[in-house]
Amino acid sequence: MKSFEGRVAAITGGGTGMGRELAKQLTAEGCHVALCDVAREAMNETIELCREHAPDGVRITAHDCDVSSEEQIVAYRDGAVAEHGEQIHLLFNNAGIGGGGSFVESTRAEWDKVFDICWGGVYYGSRAFLPHLMACDEAHLVNTSSVNGFWASLGPGVPHTAYSAAKFAVKGFSEALINDLRLNAPHVNVSLVMPGHIGTSIAINSGRILDRPDPLEMTGDDVAQARRDMARLGMEVGALSDDDIRQASHQRQQDFLEQAPMSAADAAKIILDGVREKKWRILVGDDAQFMDALVRSNPEEAYSEAFMEQLASVGHLTPLTDAPDAPDADS
Repeated sequence: MKSFEGRVAAITGGGTGMGRELAKQLTAEGCHVALCDVAREAMNETIELCREHAPDGVRITAHDCDVSSEEQIVAYRDGAVAEHGEQIHLLFNNAGIGGGGSFVESTRAEWDKVFDICWGGVYYGSRAFLPHLMACDEAHLVNTSSVNGFWASLGPGVPHTAYSAAKFAVKGFSEALINDLRLNAPHVNVSLVMPGHIGTSIAINSGRILDRPDPLEMTGDDVAQARRDMARLGMEVGALSDDDIRQASHQRQQDFLEQAPMSAADAAKIILDGVREKKWRILVGDDAQFMDALVRSNPEEAYSEAFMEQLASVGHLTPLTDAPDAPDADS
């Protein structure tokens, strides 16, 4: 699919981040887009940004949808078809959140929610839209996994189970579809997207979806947990006040967005270029490329201290989580 002009794309998680940038770049090329998200205001902002560069006649629609619900995914599909027609040429299963880090300590509700969004959204989306992809002369299914789809870690001291399990599932499912589609729907291509650290608001959005308090408004219990988490990362937090911890937690979210090695816009361009080239495997970011090669070269050592040190030595595990300096005694 060398050109997206006149095509129809469905994008989950289209309110912010890579979903928003995919929508902007697709509509600028004349592609019609049906967005879904749980944040209506964010989708409205995406639509306004798209219209700044979209040619006249491009249709952009927004659909409220929690992708962890198959019922809501089906309603999104039906709404997209009603607005854009039976043929959907591109499906970007992009929505995702973080959380549910520990299988031992995280709540079952949070763990399941993260898994249901990151894996269930891909599964339900693919089920719902595949007949409409197959109705086209050519179509493309694009599933977003992560570097955590081949390396289930964020580094030492940070459990990362729900997200990693879901992203491994997305990877395996997408790879299995390669042969399935070749045999049963050869005009439908599939791409597996594995981004590294991309500048998005996923950290902020995840907290909202999981009903966590804003970091600056954390309760005493929340602060105590954040203090323990920071200590696990090797931070010196003993001299920090509760307000210092709140500020540090807030800054971590901002740094994830603002200090990322790659922007969401650049990531979207790489993804769309990969779709044009019919790549089934799209690594996004130098960190993704490096980590993939390192894991493949010595998988037995992928979770060893030496592996972590090698990643850190080239800047790919440089924490964006540094705590603020402790206040001076006379400040």
